[in-house]
Amino acid sequence: MPTAEAAAPSPSPALLAVEGVTKRFAGVTALNDVSLEVRPGEILGLLGENGAGKSTLLKILSGVMPPSSGRIVFDGVEFNPHNPQDAKRLGIVTIYQELSLIPTLTVAENIFIGRAPLGRFGLVSWRKMEEDSRAIIARVGLDLDPATPVSALSVAEQQLVEIARALSLKSRLIIMDEPTSALTETEVQKLMSIMGRLRKDGVAIMFVTHRLEEASAICDRMTVLRDGRLAGHLDRDKGPSGGPIKLPKIIEKMVGRAASELYARPTLRDVAGDVRLSVRGLRTVRDPQAPHAIVLEGVDLDLKAGEILGVAGLVGSGRTELARAIFGADRIAAGTITLDGKTIAPETPADAIALGIGLVPEDRKHQAIFAALGILTNFSIAALGRYSNGLGFMAERRERQALASYRKALSIRMASPEQPIEGLSGGNQQKVILARWLARDPKVLIVDEPTRGVDVGAKAEVHQILVQLAGRGIAIMMISSELPEVLAVSDRIVTMRRGRITGEMPGIEATEEKLMELMALDQTQEATQ
Repeated sequence: MPTAEAAAPSPSPALLAVEGVTKRFAGVTALNDVSLEVRPGEILGLLGENGAGKSTLLKILSGVMPPSSGRIVFDGVEFNPHNPQDAKRLGIVTIYQELSLIPTLTVAENIFIGRAPLGRFGLVSWRKMEEDSRAIIARVGLDLDPATPVSALSVAEQQLVEIARALSLKSRLIIMDEPTSALTETEVQKLMSIMGRLRKDGVAIMFVTHRLEEASAICDRMTVLRDGRLAGHLDRDKGPSGGPIKLPKIIEKMVGRAASELYARPTLRDVAGDVRLSVRGLRTVRDPQAPHAIVLEGVDLDLKAGEILGVAGLVGSGRTELARAIFGADRIAAGTITLDGKTIAPETPADAIALGIGLVPEDRKHQAIFAALGILTNFSIAALGRYSNGLGFMAERRERQALASYRKALSIRMASPEQPIEGLSGGNQQKVILARWLARDPKVLIVDEPTRGVDVGAKAEVHQILVQLAGRGIAIMMISSELPEVLAVSDRIVTMRRGRITGEMPGIEATEEKLMELMALDQTQEATQ
């Protein structure tokens, strides 16, 4: 979990004050009487479930849209930006989750895009641009040549370039929207350290995240939104140490009920079903074009009907590769897969689907949804034959009735079946994908990172859905990098490292410490266990 030294609460007057801000869209109130403050040299967490109003507030603060009512004051002056450039000129810069850098330009060009320093005769001074860029990127701990193309940088390095660009604008308030969503644990630690340095330099930061552990570690205060309204403010514990804000307090503010109701460990279930899926000696083909990619090295496991099997492991352990191999997305070099006692050899995902295997992939945006298409199309895409009239036309009434039944069963919140799925929250998108597979009545359902990018309340709903599906006899393999999630849902847990299974235990006996120990086993240790 990230750690960061907390600054003492600043006695300074507010740099930004939001007073009773409301925003309405065609009769729908997205924000209702929201107030908050951010002080110089302070990190304020802005938290809330999807649909709580965070994005609307960010757009108002960054100049994308005006509020319907209310007042915003920045540095003691009324703040009414007409566009993002107005906000930037005043020193408010927003760094969005989707990075806005231009890959074909250099680091220096991206930092000073539209503001290149000029030399004699009004020409761009490339030398001064690189010198200034070098000083700015050093401030965020980035050690690279400013002439490096952005396309050659990692996601974490690009994130730091975005922060460097914000500092080049002499930002006094930096709004960070989900800055750690695509970063590794090491990269998150580095970003947290940089945020701490910026805080000491007097820069105010508004930190928007779904990762509550990070918010707890770094934020001086938090403002929580729920259903477009202010749910409350939270401060670090008083006293010399200034302890972090506890997760149960944050969760209760966000969802309106105790955290214990969301993450209660399940009671021991009697999973007496027969073995539905069996894997023996599974090995995958090494791609010569990607010599460092993870391959499976002889995986053995069984999955029973009605069971939730949790698969835990660090990044690069082979969890996703196992799912892809079973689903026919990766080539198998050796080993066998049996389904209900019959050997199968799916060469493509279409083969696996026909056999009764479904996969909810980890990358929902790129591998699971068709963003611009409607919810109805996204729901029925994997079972078109079931909604056809046999003459090559869709039986739309049957298709809509099926969606309506799953909408009710899974509590999918949507405006209409025609609504583009990209307009739904992450949790509701995930429910549509689960409904897609349920419509096929699968024998085996593999869910890879089922709650990635999903807010805390929707996580609990997805977990409950998985338990209900197992109760229907579906064999579920759940892969997750969040150990609390694995512990909360799994009947049995296997751990992986470097393409191998390193351990197994009943879910009811597992703890984070036991799982971490098994996840860290190397091959030599495995042989001596």
